[in-house]
Amino acid sequence: MPQLGLLHWRAWTVLLGQLRRPPGAVCIRAVRSHSQVAEALFTSQLKPHQEKSNFIIKTPKGTRDLSPQQMVVREKILDVVVSCFKRHGAKGLDTPAFELKEMLTEKYGEDSGLIYDLQDQGGELLSLRYDLTVPFARYLAMNKVKKMKRYHVGKVWRRESPTIVQGRYREFYQCDFDIAGQFDPMIPDAECLKIMCEILSGLQLGDFLIKINDRRILDGIFAVCGVPESKFHAICSSVDKLDKMSWKDVRHEMVVKKGLAPEVADRIGNYVQCHGGISLVEQMFQDPRLSQNKQALEGLGDLKLLFEYLTLFGVAEKVSFDLSLARGLDYYTGVIYEAVLLQTPVHAEEEPLNVGSVAAGGRYDGLVGMFDPKGHRVPCVGLSIGVERIFSIVEQRMKIFGEKIRTTETQVFVATPQKNFLQERLKLIAELWDAGIKAELMYKNNPKLLPQLHYCENMGIPLVVIIGEQELKEGIIKLRSVASREEVAIKRENLVAEIQKRLSES
Repeated sequence: MPQLGLLHWRAWTVLLGQLRRPPGAVCIRAVRSHSQVAEALFTSQLKPHQEKSNFIIKTPKGTRDLSPQQMVVREKILDVVVSCFKRHGAKGLDTPAFELKEMLTEKYGEDSGLIYDLQDQGGELLSLRYDLTVPFARYLAMNKVKKMKRYHVGKVWRRESPTIVQGRYREFYQCDFDIAGQFDPMIPDAECLKIMCEILSGLQLGDFLIKINDRRILDGIFAVCGVPESKFHAICSSVDKLDKMSWKDVRHEMVVKKGLAPEVADRIGNYVQCHGGISLVEQMFQDPRLSQNKQALEGLGDLKLLFEYLTLFGVAEKVSFDLSLARGLDYYTGVIYEAVLLQTPVHAEEEPLNVGSVAAGGRYDGLVGMFDPKGHRVPCVGLSIGVERIFSIVEQRMKIFGEKIRTTETQVFVATPQKNFLQERLKLIAELWDAGIKAELMYKNNPKLLPQLHYCENMGIPLVVIIGEQELKEGIIKLRSVASREEVAIKRENLVAEIQKRLSES
Protein backbone atom coordinates (compact mmCIF):
# COMPACT_ATOMS: atom_id res chain seq x y z
CA MET A 1 0.00 0.00 0.00
CA PRO A 2 1.54 3.37 -0.99
CA GLN A 3 2.50 6.01 1.61
CA LEU A 4 -0.44 8.24 2.67
CA GLY A 5 -0.26 11.88 3.70
CA LEU A 6 -2.01 12.92 6.93
CA LEU A 7 -5.03 14.34 5.09
CA HIS A 8 -5.34 11.22 2.92
CA TRP A 9 -4.92 8.91 5.92
CA ARG A 10 -7.80 10.68 7.71
CA ALA A 11 -9.84 10.42 4.53
CA TRP A 12 -9.18 6.65 4.35
CA THR A 13 -10.15 6.25 8.01
CA VAL A 14 -13.48 8.04 7.57
CA LEU A 15 -14.08 6.27 4.27
CA LEU A 16 -13.62 2.82 5.81
CA GLY A 17 -16.10 3.82 8.52
CA GLN A 18 -18.59 4.78 5.80
CA LEU A 19 -18.08 1.48 4.00
CA ARG A 20 -19.17 -0.35 7.16
CA ARG A 21 -22.38 1.70 7.41
CA PRO A 22 -25.74 -0.04 6.75
CA PRO A 23 -27.53 0.05 3.35
CA GLY A 24 -28.66 3.55 2.42
CA ALA A 25 -25.57 5.17 3.92
CA VAL A 26 -22.98 6.99 1.82
CA CYS A 27 -20.85 4.38 0.04
CA ILE A 28 -17.98 4.66 -2.39
CA ARG A 29 -17.56 1.51 -4.50
CA ALA A 30 -14.26 2.11 -6.14
CA VAL A 31 -11.41 4.38 -5.30
CA ARG A 32 -8.45 4.52 -7.72
CA SER A 33 -6.30 7.20 -6.08
CA HIS A 34 -5.74 9.23 -2.97
CA SER A 35 -7.28 12.27 -4.62
CA GLN A 36 -10.46 10.31 -5.34
CA VAL A 37 -10.71 9.45 -1.63
CA ALA A 38 -10.50 13.10 -0.64
CA GLU A 39 -12.94 14.16 -3.38
CA ALA A 40 -15.45 11.47 -2.46
CA LEU A 41 -15.21 12.33 1.21
CA PHE A 42 -15.66 16.06 0.50
CA THR A 43 -18.71 15.38 -1.70
CA SER A 44 -20.29 13.10 0.91
CA GLN A 45 -19.93 15.73 3.62
CA LEU A 46 -20.98 18.74 1.56
CA LYS A 47 -24.72 18.21 1.57
CA PRO A 48 -25.31 18.58 5.35
CA HIS A 49 -23.54 21.96 5.26
CA GLN A 50 -25.60 23.10 2.30
CA GLU A 51 -28.77 22.25 4.20
CA LYS A 52 -27.89 24.87 6.83
CA SER A 53 -28.87 27.62 4.40
CA ASN A 54 -32.35 27.69 6.03
CA PHE A 55 -30.84 28.25 9.47
CA ILE A 56 -32.32 31.35 11.16
CA ILE A 57 -29.93 33.45 13.21
CA LYS A 58 -31.78 34.74 16.27
CA THR A 59 -31.58 34.97 20.05
CA PRO A 60 -33.42 32.30 22.09
CA LYS A 61 -37.04 32.99 23.02
CA GLY A 62 -37.32 35.39 25.94
CA THR A 63 -33.80 36.81 25.58
CA ARG A 64 -32.29 39.72 23.68
CA ASP A 65 -29.08 41.51 22.77
CA LEU A 66 -28.52 45.06 23.97
CA SER A 67 -27.06 47.60 21.55
CA PRO A 68 -24.35 50.04 22.71
CA GLN A 69 -27.05 52.74 23.06
CA GLN A 70 -29.20 50.43 25.19
CA MET A 71 -26.20 49.49 27.33
CA VAL A 72 -25.62 53.16 28.15
CA VAL A 73 -29.22 53.50 29.35
CA ARG A 74 -29.07 50.29 31.39
CA GLU A 75 -25.81 51.35 33.04
CA LYS A 76 -27.38 54.68 34.02
CA ILE A 77 -30.34 52.86 35.59
CA LEU A 78 -28.04 50.47 37.44
CA ASP A 79 -25.90 53.37 38.63
CA VAL A 80 -28.94 55.03 40.25
CA VAL A 81 -29.93 51.74 41.90
CA VAL A 82 -26.49 50.66 43.13
CA SER A 83 -25.60 54.18 44.33
CA CYS A 84 -28.70 54.13 46.52
CA PHE A 85 -27.83 50.68 47.91
CA LYS A 86 -24.33 51.89 48.78
CA ARG A 87 -25.71 55.08 50.32
CA HIS A 88 -27.56 52.87 52.77
CA GLY A 89 -24.42 50.94 53.73
CA ALA A 90 -24.82 47.73 51.69
CA LYS A 91 -21.89 45.46 50.75
CA GLY A 92 -21.64 43.79 47.34
CA LEU A 93 -22.04 40.01 46.94
CA ASP A 94 -22.08 37.55 44.04
CA THR A 95 -23.15 33.88 43.84
CA PRO A 96 -22.98 31.24 41.06
CA ALA A 97 -25.41 31.44 38.14
CA PHE A 98 -26.48 27.88 38.94
CA GLU A 99 -27.13 26.10 42.23
CA LEU A 100 -27.64 22.51 43.31
CA LYS A 101 -31.19 21.66 42.28
CA GLU A 102 -32.12 20.59 45.82
CA MET A 103 -31.22 24.10 47.07
CA LEU A 104 -33.94 25.66 44.91
CA THR A 105 -36.76 23.11 45.12
CA GLU A 106 -39.75 23.73 47.40
CA LYS A 107 -38.85 27.41 47.85
CA TYR A 108 -41.09 29.01 45.22
CA GLY A 109 -44.48 27.32 45.53
CA GLU A 110 -46.32 27.00 42.22
CA ASP A 111 -43.51 28.90 40.48
CA SER A 112 -41.08 26.00 41.04
CA GLY A 113 -42.09 24.69 37.62
CA LEU A 114 -40.44 27.76 36.07
CA ILE A 115 -36.94 26.77 37.23
CA TYR A 116 -34.47 25.87 34.46
CA ASP A 117 -32.87 22.49 35.18
CA LEU A 118 -29.47 21.73 33.64
CA GLN A 119 -28.57 18.40 32.08
CA ASP A 120 -26.47 16.29 34.44
CA GLN A 121 -22.90 16.30 33.10
CA GLY A 122 -20.76 16.10 36.20
CA GLY A 123 -22.53 14.01 38.81
CA GLU A 124 -24.54 16.91 40.29
CA LEU A 125 -28.14 17.89 39.55
CA LEU A 126 -28.06 21.64 38.89
CA SER A 127 -30.53 24.43 38.12
CA LEU A 128 -30.13 28.03 37.00
CA ARG A 129 -30.95 30.43 39.80
CA TYR A 130 -34.57 31.65 39.80
CA ASP A 131 -33.88 34.71 41.94
CA LEU A 132 -31.09 36.17 44.09
CA THR A 133 -32.84 35.67 47.45
CA VAL A 134 -32.54 31.90 47.86
CA PRO A 135 -28.81 31.91 46.91
CA PHE A 136 -28.30 34.68 49.50
CA ALA A 137 -29.99 32.58 52.18
CA ARG A 138 -27.82 29.61 51.19
CA TYR A 139 -24.72 31.82 51.45
CA LEU A 140 -25.67 33.00 54.96
CA ALA A 141 -26.31 29.44 56.19
CA MET A 142 -23.20 27.97 54.54
CA ASN A 143 -20.89 30.66 55.95
CA LYS A 144 -22.71 30.92 59.32
CA VAL A 145 -23.26 34.67 58.81
CA LYS A 146 -25.73 36.08 61.34
CA LYS A 147 -25.82 39.73 60.29
CA MET A 148 -25.33 41.35 56.87
CA LYS A 149 -26.59 44.19 54.71
CA ARG A 150 -25.87 43.30 51.10
CA TYR A 151 -26.72 44.20 47.51
CA HIS A 152 -26.46 41.91 44.50
CA VAL A 153 -26.91 42.67 40.79
CA GLY A 154 -27.07 39.59 38.58
CA LYS A 155 -28.96 37.61 35.96
CA VAL A 156 -31.71 35.11 36.79
CA TRP A 157 -33.65 32.71 34.58
CA ARG A 158 -37.33 31.67 34.48
CA ARG A 159 -39.15 29.38 32.04
CA GLU A 160 -42.23 31.58 31.76
CA SER A 161 -43.98 32.88 28.66
CA PRO A 162 -42.11 36.07 27.82
CA THR A 163 -43.92 39.32 27.04
CA ILE A 164 -41.21 41.51 25.57
CA VAL A 165 -43.40 44.61 25.26
CA GLN A 166 -44.02 44.53 29.03
CA GLY A 167 -40.39 43.91 29.92
CA ARG A 168 -40.86 40.23 30.81
CA TYR A 169 -38.04 37.91 29.75
CA ARG A 170 -36.73 34.43 30.48
CA GLU A 171 -33.29 35.86 31.21
CA PHE A 172 -33.16 39.14 33.08
CA TYR A 173 -31.29 41.16 35.67
CA GLN A 174 -32.36 41.57 39.28
CA CYS A 175 -31.03 44.20 41.67
CA ASP A 176 -31.49 43.07 45.27
CA PHE A 177 -30.95 44.73 48.64
CA ASP A 178 -31.36 42.67 51.82
CA ILE A 179 -30.83 43.12 55.55
CA ALA A 180 -30.11 39.92 57.50
CA GLY A 181 -30.01 39.78 61.29
CA GLN A 182 -32.01 40.04 64.50
CA PHE A 183 -33.13 43.66 64.96
CA ASP A 184 -35.99 45.55 66.58
CA PRO A 185 -39.29 45.22 64.66
CA MET A 186 -39.94 47.11 61.43
CA ILE A 187 -36.83 49.34 61.41
CA PRO A 188 -35.08 47.39 58.58
CA ASP A 189 -38.44 46.94 56.83
CA ALA A 190 -39.05 50.70 56.85
CA GLU A 191 -35.58 51.34 55.43
CA CYS A 192 -36.28 48.91 52.56
CA LEU A 193 -39.42 50.83 51.65
CA LYS A 194 -37.54 54.13 51.93
CA ILE A 195 -34.89 52.77 49.52
CA MET A 196 -37.61 51.72 47.09
CA CYS A 197 -39.04 55.24 47.14
CA GLU A 198 -35.59 56.85 46.67
CA ILE A 199 -34.80 54.67 43.63
CA LEU A 200 -38.16 55.09 41.89
CA SER A 201 -38.07 58.85 42.50
CA GLY A 202 -34.46 59.07 41.31
CA LEU A 203 -35.27 57.26 38.06
CA GLN A 204 -38.04 59.83 37.33
CA LEU A 205 -40.52 57.23 36.12
CA GLY A 206 -43.58 59.20 37.16
CA ASP A 207 -45.93 58.67 40.09
CA PHE A 208 -45.86 55.32 41.85
CA LEU A 209 -47.56 53.49 44.69
CA ILE A 210 -46.17 50.84 47.03
CA LYS A 211 -48.73 48.26 48.14
CA ILE A 212 -48.01 46.54 51.46
CA ASN A 213 -49.55 43.63 53.32
CA ASP A 214 -48.44 40.91 55.73
CA ARG A 215 -48.54 37.17 55.16
CA ARG A 216 -49.66 36.67 58.77
CA ILE A 217 -52.69 38.88 58.10
CA LEU A 218 -53.50 36.89 54.96
CA ASP A 219 -53.19 33.58 56.80
CA GLY A 220 -55.36 35.04 59.55
CA ILE A 221 -58.01 36.03 57.00
CA PHE A 222 -57.97 32.53 55.48
CA ALA A 223 -58.31 30.98 58.95
CA VAL A 224 -61.23 33.12 60.12
CA CYS A 225 -62.99 32.68 56.76
CA GLY A 226 -62.87 28.90 57.06
CA VAL A 227 -60.12 27.92 54.61
CA PRO A 228 -58.57 24.55 55.55
CA GLU A 229 -54.92 25.04 56.53
CA SER A 230 -53.84 22.59 53.82
CA LYS A 231 -55.24 25.01 51.19
CA PHE A 232 -53.61 28.20 52.53
CA HIS A 233 -50.80 28.24 49.93
CA ALA A 234 -53.12 27.38 47.04
CA ILE A 235 -55.63 30.09 47.96
CA CYS A 236 -52.83 32.59 48.57
CA SER A 237 -51.63 31.90 45.03
CA SER A 238 -55.11 32.70 43.70
CA VAL A 239 -55.34 35.95 45.67
CA ASP A 240 -51.95 36.92 44.22
CA LYS A 241 -53.60 37.10 40.76
CA LEU A 242 -55.97 39.92 41.72
CA ASP A 243 -53.70 42.49 40.07
CA LYS A 244 -54.21 40.69 36.74
CA MET A 245 -57.70 39.14 37.10
CA SER A 246 -61.07 40.33 38.39
CA TRP A 247 -62.39 39.10 41.73
CA LYS A 248 -65.04 37.14 39.82
CA ASP A 249 -62.36 35.16 37.95
CA VAL A 250 -60.24 34.65 41.06
CA ARG A 251 -63.30 33.43 42.98
CA HIS A 252 -64.08 31.00 40.14
CA GLU A 253 -60.54 29.61 40.35
CA MET A 254 -60.81 29.17 44.13
CA VAL A 255 -64.15 27.38 43.97
CA VAL A 256 -63.95 25.37 40.74
CA LYS A 257 -60.24 24.60 40.43
CA LYS A 258 -59.17 24.53 44.07
CA GLY A 259 -62.31 23.13 45.68
CA LEU A 260 -63.06 25.97 48.10
CA ALA A 261 -66.62 26.30 49.41
CA PRO A 262 -68.40 29.26 47.72
CA GLU A 263 -69.38 30.89 51.01
CA VAL A 264 -65.74 30.75 52.20
CA ALA A 265 -64.59 32.41 48.97
CA ASP A 266 -67.21 35.16 49.45
CA ARG A 267 -65.96 35.85 52.98
CA ILE A 268 -62.39 36.13 51.64
CA GLY A 269 -63.65 38.57 48.98
CA ASN A 270 -64.98 40.92 51.66
CA TYR A 271 -61.41 41.34 52.95
CA VAL A 272 -59.10 41.15 49.93
CA GLN A 273 -60.90 43.90 48.03
CA CYS A 274 -60.01 46.46 50.76
CA HIS A 275 -57.14 48.92 50.54
CA GLY A 276 -56.21 52.14 52.33
CA GLY A 277 -53.71 53.66 54.77
CA ILE A 278 -53.17 53.55 58.50
CA SER A 279 -56.93 54.00 59.01
CA LEU A 280 -57.55 50.59 57.38
CA VAL A 281 -55.03 49.03 59.78
CA GLU A 282 -57.02 50.49 62.69
CA GLN A 283 -60.26 49.25 61.09
CA MET A 284 -58.90 45.69 60.84
CA PHE A 285 -57.95 45.82 64.53
CA GLN A 286 -61.66 46.32 65.26
CA ASP A 287 -62.85 43.60 62.88
CA PRO A 288 -64.88 41.08 64.97
CA ARG A 289 -63.40 38.05 63.17
CA LEU A 290 -59.83 39.14 62.47
CA SER A 291 -59.29 40.57 65.96
CA GLN A 292 -59.71 37.03 67.32
CA ASN A 293 -56.74 35.67 65.31
CA LYS A 294 -53.34 35.90 67.01
CA GLN A 295 -51.32 35.79 63.75
CA ALA A 296 -53.35 38.56 62.17
CA LEU A 297 -53.03 40.76 65.25
CA GLU A 298 -49.23 40.36 65.18
CA GLY A 299 -49.18 41.39 61.53
CA LEU A 300 -51.46 44.37 62.13
CA GLY A 301 -49.33 45.49 65.05
CA ASP A 302 -46.21 45.44 62.91
CA LEU A 303 -47.93 47.35 60.09
CA LYS A 304 -49.06 50.05 62.52
CA LEU A 305 -45.46 50.46 63.71
CA LEU A 306 -44.24 50.40 60.11
CA PHE A 307 -46.55 53.27 59.13
CA GLU A 308 -45.15 55.32 62.06
CA TYR A 309 -41.59 54.86 60.75
CA LEU A 310 -42.62 55.55 57.16
CA THR A 311 -44.19 58.82 58.30
CA LEU A 312 -40.89 59.79 59.96
CA PHE A 313 -39.05 58.90 56.72
CA GLY A 314 -41.50 61.11 54.79
CA VAL A 315 -42.78 58.39 52.45
CA ALA A 316 -46.04 57.23 54.10
CA GLU A 317 -48.14 58.93 51.39
CA LYS A 318 -46.53 56.62 48.80
CA VAL A 319 -47.66 53.48 50.64
CA SER A 320 -51.05 51.75 50.63
CA PHE A 321 -52.21 48.87 52.84
CA ASP A 322 -53.68 46.47 50.25
CA LEU A 323 -55.23 43.22 51.49
CA SER A 324 -55.16 41.71 47.97
CA LEU A 325 -51.34 41.71 47.87
CA ALA A 326 -50.14 38.14 48.38
CA ARG A 327 -46.67 37.71 46.76
CA GLY A 328 -46.90 34.05 45.70
CA LEU A 329 -43.41 32.95 46.80
CA ASP A 330 -43.56 30.47 49.68
CA TYR A 331 -40.64 31.85 51.67
CA TYR A 332 -42.30 35.13 52.77
CA THR A 333 -43.30 35.13 56.44
CA GLY A 334 -44.26 38.72 57.34
CA VAL A 335 -44.49 42.13 55.68
CA ILE A 336 -44.65 42.03 51.87
CA TYR A 337 -44.65 44.92 49.41
CA GLU A 338 -44.83 45.68 45.71
CA ALA A 339 -44.35 48.96 43.80
CA VAL A 340 -46.45 49.80 40.74
CA LEU A 341 -46.34 52.80 38.44
CA LEU A 342 -49.58 54.71 38.27
CA GLN A 343 -50.92 54.80 34.72
CA THR A 344 -50.54 58.55 34.21
CA PRO A 345 -47.79 59.13 31.62
CA VAL A 346 -45.11 61.67 32.49
CA HIS A 347 -45.41 63.29 29.04
CA ALA A 348 -48.50 63.95 26.93
CA GLU A 349 -47.07 62.05 23.93
CA GLU A 350 -46.44 58.95 26.02
CA GLU A 351 -48.70 55.91 25.88
CA PRO A 352 -49.49 54.18 29.18
CA LEU A 353 -47.27 51.08 29.42
CA ASN A 354 -48.54 48.22 31.57
CA VAL A 355 -45.37 46.66 32.96
CA GLY A 356 -46.79 45.36 36.25
CA SER A 357 -44.74 45.79 39.40
CA VAL A 358 -41.37 47.53 39.07
CA ALA A 359 -40.07 46.59 42.54
CA ALA A 360 -41.09 44.11 45.23
CA GLY A 361 -39.93 42.35 48.37
CA GLY A 362 -40.75 41.37 51.91
CA ARG A 363 -39.70 39.59 55.07
CA TYR A 364 -38.50 35.97 55.02
CA ASP A 365 -37.48 34.91 58.53
CA GLY A 366 -37.43 31.15 57.94
CA LEU A 367 -35.52 30.74 54.67
CA VAL A 368 -31.96 30.63 56.07
CA GLY A 369 -33.06 28.01 58.62
CA MET A 370 -34.15 25.73 55.75
CA PHE A 371 -30.47 25.47 54.71
CA ASP A 372 -28.94 25.23 58.20
CA PRO A 373 -28.45 21.63 59.44
CA LYS A 374 -29.59 22.65 62.92
CA GLY A 375 -32.37 24.91 61.64
CA HIS A 376 -30.85 28.11 63.07
CA ARG A 377 -32.90 31.05 61.82
CA VAL A 378 -31.55 34.37 60.57
CA PRO A 379 -34.40 36.88 60.08
CA CYS A 380 -34.18 38.70 56.72
CA VAL A 381 -36.00 41.40 54.83
CA GLY A 382 -35.26 42.75 51.37
CA LEU A 383 -36.35 44.17 48.05
CA SER A 384 -35.72 43.62 44.36
CA ILE A 385 -35.79 46.28 41.63
CA GLY A 386 -37.28 45.20 38.27
CA VAL A 387 -34.58 46.63 35.99
CA GLU A 388 -35.94 45.12 32.74
CA ARG A 389 -39.41 46.57 33.25
CA ILE A 390 -37.99 49.97 34.13
CA PHE A 391 -35.77 49.75 31.05
CA SER A 392 -38.87 49.11 28.87
CA ILE A 393 -40.36 52.40 30.06
CA VAL A 394 -37.15 54.35 29.47
CA GLU A 395 -36.81 52.77 26.01
CA GLN A 396 -40.32 53.87 25.08
CA ARG A 397 -39.51 57.45 26.06
CA MET A 398 -36.27 57.38 24.07
CA LYS A 399 -38.21 56.41 20.93
CA ILE A 400 -40.86 59.09 21.46
CA PHE A 401 -38.43 61.95 21.99
CA GLY A 402 -35.64 60.71 19.72
CA GLU A 403 -33.01 61.17 22.42
CA LYS A 404 -29.45 60.81 21.18
CA ILE A 405 -27.28 58.65 23.38
CA ARG A 406 -23.50 58.85 23.53
CA THR A 407 -22.13 55.31 23.42
CA THR A 408 -18.58 56.20 24.48
CA GLU A 409 -17.03 58.48 27.09
CA THR A 410 -14.18 59.69 24.86
CA GLN A 411 -13.10 63.20 25.84
CA VAL A 412 -10.37 63.96 23.31
CA PHE A 413 -9.63 62.91 19.72
CA VAL A 414 -6.07 63.04 18.44
CA ALA A 415 -6.06 64.21 14.79
CA THR A 416 -3.68 65.35 12.09
CA PRO A 417 -4.20 67.16 8.75
CA GLN A 418 -1.03 65.75 7.17
CA LYS A 419 0.59 62.50 6.10
CA ASN A 420 3.32 60.58 7.96
CA PHE A 421 2.26 61.73 11.45
CA LEU A 422 1.21 58.38 12.92
CA GLN A 423 4.23 58.20 15.25
CA GLU A 424 3.56 61.67 16.66
CA ARG A 425 -0.14 60.84 17.13
CA LEU A 426 0.72 57.62 18.95
CA LYS A 427 3.16 59.42 21.29
CA LEU A 428 0.57 62.13 21.95
CA ILE A 429 -2.33 59.76 22.70
CA ALA A 430 -0.13 57.67 25.02
CA GLU A 431 0.60 60.87 26.98
CA LEU A 432 -3.14 61.56 27.29
CA TRP A 433 -3.96 57.98 28.33
CA ASP A 434 -1.20 58.04 30.95
CA ALA A 435 -2.75 61.23 32.38
CA GLY A 436 -6.11 59.44 32.73
CA ILE A 437 -7.75 61.27 29.82
CA LYS A 438 -10.18 59.24 27.66
CA ALA A 439 -8.85 59.56 24.11
CA GLU A 440 -9.15 58.03 20.64
CA LEU A 441 -7.48 58.26 17.25
CA MET A 442 -8.25 56.98 13.76
CA TYR A 443 -6.62 53.64 12.88
CA LYS A 444 -5.07 54.90 9.61
CA ASN A 445 -1.54 55.93 8.72
CA ASN A 446 -2.64 58.97 6.73
CA PRO A 447 -6.24 59.94 7.54
CA LYS A 448 -7.84 63.05 6.05
CA LEU A 449 -8.77 65.78 8.55
CA LEU A 450 -12.44 66.19 7.60
CA PRO A 451 -13.48 62.56 8.34
CA GLN A 452 -11.71 62.86 11.70
CA LEU A 453 -13.69 66.00 12.61
CA HIS A 454 -16.96 64.46 11.39
CA TYR A 455 -16.34 61.43 13.59
CA CYS A 456 -15.96 63.69 16.63
CA GLU A 457 -19.23 65.49 15.86
CA ASN A 458 -21.12 62.21 15.34
CA MET A 459 -19.76 60.63 18.52
CA GLY A 460 -20.16 63.75 20.69
CA ILE A 461 -16.43 63.99 21.49
CA PRO A 462 -15.93 67.50 22.94
CA LEU A 463 -12.24 68.19 22.16
CA VAL A 464 -9.77 67.56 19.34
CA VAL A 465 -6.00 67.95 19.55
CA ILE A 466 -4.38 68.58 16.14
CA ILE A 467 -0.72 68.04 15.38
CA GLY A 468 1.01 68.78 12.04
CA GLU A 469 4.33 69.99 10.64
CA GLN A 470 3.89 73.60 11.77
CA GLU A 471 2.78 72.59 15.29
CA LEU A 472 5.68 70.16 15.63
CA LYS A 473 8.18 72.83 14.49
CA GLU A 474 6.81 75.45 16.96
CA GLY A 475 6.39 73.01 19.90
CA ILE A 476 2.65 73.62 20.14
CA ILE A 477 -0.59 71.64 19.75
CA LYS A 478 -3.87 73.02 18.43
CA LEU A 479 -6.79 72.39 20.76
CA ARG A 480 -10.17 72.55 19.02
CA SER A 481 -13.64 72.73 20.59
CA VAL A 482 -15.92 70.50 18.53
CA ALA A 483 -19.07 72.43 19.49
CA SER A 484 -17.82 75.96 18.77
CA ARG A 485 -15.12 74.97 16.23
CA GLU A 486 -12.75 77.43 17.89
CA GLU A 487 -9.03 76.54 17.89
CA VAL A 488 -6.28 77.74 20.23
CA ALA A 489 -2.55 77.01 20.22
CA ILE A 490 -1.25 75.40 23.43
CA LYS A 491 2.37 74.73 24.34
CA ARG A 492 3.01 71.02 24.16
CA GLU A 493 4.09 70.80 27.82
CA ASN A 494 0.87 72.55 28.95
CA LEU A 495 -1.53 70.45 26.88
CA VAL A 496 -2.57 67.91 29.52
CA ALA A 497 -3.19 70.59 32.15
CA GLU A 498 -5.27 72.67 29.71
CA ILE A 499 -7.41 69.67 28.70
CA GLN A 500 -8.00 68.68 32.33
CA LYS A 501 -8.99 72.27 33.14
CA ARG A 502 -11.52 72.40 30.27
CA LEU A 503 -13.00 69.00 31.15
CA SER A 504 -13.45 70.01 34.80
CA GLU A 505 -15.32 73.16 33.73
CA SER A 506 -17.70 71.37 31.34
